[in-house]
Amino acid sequence: MSLFITLQKLLPHHALSRLVGKLAAARTPWLKDLLIRRFTRAYGVDLSEAVFESAEDYACFNDFFTRPLKPGARPLAASELAVLCPADGVISAIGSIDDETLVQAKGRTYTVTALLGGDPSRAAPFRNGTFTTVYLSPKDYHRVHSPLAGTLQEMIYVPGALWSVNQTTADNIDDLFAVNERAVCIINTEHGPMAVVLVGAMIVAAIETVWAGRVAPAEGGLQVYDYRDQTPPILLKKGGELGRFLLGSTAIVLFGPGMVEWTLDLQHGPGVRMGQALGRLLGGGRLQLAD
Repeated sequence: MSLFITLQKLLPHHALSRLVGKLAAARTPWLKDLLIRRFTRAYGVDLSEAVFESAEDYACFNDFFTRPLKPGARPLAASELAVLCPADGVISAIGSIDDETLVQAKGRTYTVTALLGGDPSRAAPFRNGTFTTVYLSPKDYHRVHSPLAGTLQEMIYVPGALWSVNQTTADNIDDLFAVNERAVCIINTEHGPMAVVLVGAMIVAAIETVWAGRVAPAEGGLQVYDYRDQTPPILLKKGGELGRFLLGSTAIVLFGPGMVEWTLDLQHGPGVRMGQALGRLLGGGRLQLAD
């Protein structure tokens, strides 16, 4: 086992992440400017595409990390059949769900039921469907967007660990994405069911959604928010923002069977950007989530 994994086992994941969160929220001008400038240089962040291009323009490091981009910086794939990439990053896994088994890394798998919070009925619409996992590195744009238009059905906050989610950890920690803290968004689309899972990680101070604000960290255990009877319903535009990470992590997208065909040569490629086509819609996949 690598020293990197061993050190993670020894570190207090939550305490360290919350401490970093306090630092990232600091509004002392000299401190936040120093943090932003050093982070930008260390990770090669391209601020020229951001609405605000100077460290002084941000109230705190968190505002910089979740920075909005200039109009047109992430054009959406034009085809009506395109399934959009939810975030900037690297595709760490992509393919079909075998019954309810997803690939985490070579030789490691986990289940849809575990990922979505432990309820087999919630996992059922995604059995034998498709999935993709997008890893967001520190330099990336850290807002997560909807691959298709749809109506929000549920959000589930699942408490858990805060392992790093880079490839080294994915290769070495069993059920990584099903044991880390996460926010699960269950969405109905006109083509069938979709889930977008925002997975927390070490040094991720928080997860936010556009409809609920700060979701994680949260007190207590698993929490289910039911939006099926919400009036008006929470409608999500194709390419519209779903949420954001305060420091980096992973987004996992699931679709029901017969919905999506992936462009499989994207895995472990040079990187993807929010809004590009990851695949296309197929003729089937009309199964809807239960009311």
